[in-house]
Amino acid sequence: MKKSVSKHTGSDFEDFLAEEGLLDDANAVAIKRVLAWQIQNEMKNQHINKTNMAKRMQTSRSSLDRLLDEHDTSLTLSTLTSAAQALGKKVKIELVEAV
Repeated sequence: MKKSVSKHTGSDFEDFLAEEGLLDDANAVAIKRVLAWQIQNEMKNQHINKTNMAKRMQTSRSSLDRLLDEHDTSLTLSTLTSAAQALGKKVKIELVEAV
């Protein structure tokens, strides 16, 4: 079965972002949103509030707020590892083929 292609269909959104020079930033924000969500979700599951989480990480509450800010992409691996350890987790990062 053949798919019909509309003459009005353009490139996809990723192509647009790449053309505008915004793709890398958009990907960084998307990754940070997922990480922040995972950390917040695990904190909720373990009944850990922000103050206790900051103490477990041996950092300030404002530093934790930056970690959980989905738009602040200046996350260090050290901070991410510290958050994971505070939650009894570990970080797994891998490179995959670009599509």
